[in-house]
Amino acid sequence: MRRPSSASTPLRALPILLLSALTPLAATVPAVAEHETRTRPACDASLALFPEIDISITVEIADTPETRAQGLMMRPSLAPRTGMLFIYEAPGPMSFWMKNTLIPLDMIFIDASGVIRHIHENAIPGDLTPIPGATPDDADPARLMVLELAGGEARRLGLKPGLALSHPRLDPEIAARPCQ
Repeated sequence: MRRPSSASTPLRALPILLLSALTPLAATVPAVAEHETRTRPACDASLALFPEIDISITVEIADTPETRAQGLMMRPSLAPRTGMLFIYEAPGPMSFWMKNTLIPLDMIFIDASGVIRHIHENAIPGDLTPIPGATPDDADPARLMVLELAGGEARRLGLKPGLALSHPRLDPEIAARPCQ
């Protein structure tokens, strides 16, 4: 048996070295594609999805002046994991009140990227005091959406400022968690 010379050993090992160098790279490609699918949830207009905490909430959409004006007035109850999603044409400063509302509500104020910016918990039924969508120190008080839930539901579900909503009515170009 002839032993290879030291000059030819590196050339014969080159294909093995290249293959071993590329194998870990090839193994990561499917993982990246799989990760992209997980981070872009399949959305439905009747659901408010919060993928970071694996929460979905069935919502009625209020996106006209008439449906926004009516809101959840005169409703005697609101089931768990259900609510109303108010959607506006453009972001702007906003405030809500509880006129003719019979139950306490949590109001979750959401910016144009879908990020929760402010939560007002347990708004008092019938109270006409304006409930602002931003704290006084918020540099950007513009909001595009407001999610109303039964009082205490936001805390129970783990909703908090900084979480991102996935919804098909958010512009995918700026949404923090765009839909598929």
